[in-house]
Amino acid sequence: MSTAHQVVDILLAGLIAGIVAFPMSVIAPRAATSVGVAAAAAFYFSRYPWGVDEESGREYNRQLDDVYDRYLPF
Repeated sequence: MSTAHQVVDILLAGLIAGIVAFPMSVIAPRAATSVGVAAAAAFYFSRYPWGVDEESGREYNRQLDDVYDRYLPF
């Protein structure tokens, strides 16, 4: 896994946080940031699990890495 893939994962996690938090801020403004950060963390830690069997997410990670390799120039 390259550093570029990790940077894109962090950017995607931030985008997920924004996509979740912005609409939720209309409904529950106090919880919007927390839920957005939780959604971003769920995505990021599903890519880089801590203390979890790596085999369970390996296929998902391969598919995402294939997309990165196809569209990222580095």
